[in-house]
Amino acid sequence: MNAQPAAPATHPFTLRLTLGLVGVLIAALTSGLNDRVTDLALADVRAAIGFSYDRATWITSAYQAAEVAAMMIAPWFAVTFSLRRFALAVAFGFALTGVLQPFATTPALFIGLRVIQGLFGGALPPLLMTAALRFLPPGIKLYGLSAYALTATFGPNVAASLAAFWTDAVGWQFVFWQIVPPILLASLLIAWGLPQDPQRLERFKQIDLFGMLTGCSGIALMVLTLSQGERLDWLNSPLITGMLLASVALLVVFFINEWSHPLPLFKLQMLARRNLTHGLLVLAGVLLVALSGSALPSAYFGQVEGFRTVQFAPLALTIGLPQLLIAPLMAFLLNIRWIDCRWMLTCGAVLMSLSCVLGMQLTDDWARQNFWLIQILQAFGQPMLILPVLMSATSVVQPPEGPYASAMFNTVRGFSSVAAGSLVENFLTHREKFHSHSLVDQLGNRPWLMTAENSAAASTMRPLLPDGSASSAENLGHFATLLKHQAVILSISDAYLLLIGFALLLVLLTAWLPKRVWPPQTLITKAVR
Repeated sequence: MNAQPAAPATHPFTLRLTLGLVGVLIAALTSGLNDRVTDLALADVRAAIGFSYDRATWITSAYQAAEVAAMMIAPWFAVTFSLRRFALAVAFGFALTGVLQPFATTPALFIGLRVIQGLFGGALPPLLMTAALRFLPPGIKLYGLSAYALTATFGPNVAASLAAFWTDAVGWQFVFWQIVPPILLASLLIAWGLPQDPQRLERFKQIDLFGMLTGCSGIALMVLTLSQGERLDWLNSPLITGMLLASVALLVVFFINEWSHPLPLFKLQMLARRNLTHGLLVLAGVLLVALSGSALPSAYFGQVEGFRTVQFAPLALTIGLPQLLIAPLMAFLLNIRWIDCRWMLTCGAVLMSLSCVLGMQLTDDWARQNFWLIQILQAFGQPMLILPVLMSATSVVQPPEGPYASAMFNTVRGFSSVAAGSLVENFLTHREKFHSHSLVDQLGNRPWLMTAENSAAASTMRPLLPDGSASSAENLGHFATLLKHQAVILSISDAYLLLIGFALLLVLLTAWLPKRVWPPQTLITKAVR
């Protein structure tokens, strides 16, 4: 007999419960910061612990694979052991592994601890959505979802400043130890504020163990494939080919299993609801488009200007810090009955596209001040994309279905973050090679463009003498650097154009797929009347 999800017990929304939810929010934000800060500080970390570049890439890949896998199963265990108990156990394990990592003496032990921490860290964000869908009353539900949106808009854009602070001013060990104070605070708030539900250990009789094994293994292998594919030359590598084939096979089996399992991790039948399907598709696109505010400026400043993280971190803060005000503002606007969330999403896509159009004008003369307007547009555009998606998708989810929705949403979010980063990074690499070859080819056909009239007129812009020889190794080296920088700039401009296309695709999906939804509290008011 199929196990139907029981309606969770209702709890009055009090200050105590509010603080408990704040604790879950802090834990989820800390998890996201840990992932991003470690990634940004990887060069300093690997230098301190003596990792080669190739081996150090597995630090990030292993963490992300474990993190996304944990997102699939965390809501199931939260219901089984109770949200409060599970959140406290996961938070403790997350902090403990963070404390131990700087003391790891071997590469295998260090990466092993990262995998364990990835499992704990990946379990925290789904708990935030699960708690928000369960405990928040309709009147403030959208404000709670705006807090969840901070994990995608606030955390990633604050991480650059934190990474720069720890590595440049304090010590690389604090890249890992930074999580301890916020996790302790979050644990205290969770322990005091969240209600203690009874354990439902009888769910183990119908545990989807086969789905957990196939789904978690499949998604983890896919993450590893995406994150390591470019470095290992994709299908020319037997390792990448094997991981990709195994991943596809495992995920196909997983989805077949989920369709008929009495107590699944993913309730795939919910995808028949157009708004939920739209939400999952658009969420993946939003995470890709949002990279125009972080990955592309950092690529320019890192590769062209030679900046360290601390030097371009203020640009990311321009997006991150205002989210504390902009996200609740967008929730307030969406609570107004006559404002259609589909139109807000469209406006957000337009703002993001406009910022990318401005970014396409990039030249080697740009400095930080040239990005301010782009970042301001991003600061408003990102929450205008994410919040309508959350509102529309969760409007068709009943409270007992919250764990299913949380598992699907967070898995898509975690996987899409990795896939989006891999796509943009690989796109930039290949376009840079293309532009580099094109520029060299043009110069080969027009050698006079870089030929000086005589040795006195030779410079970095014209390093060749009339007889075709180099005026000096220094001039030729500088010219090659300028050529590389121009190729990088053109590739970044192409990436902005690519993201404009994805932003417009989000608009088309929004015009076709979802139905109009209304603010939660207005439905109750209307029903009372």
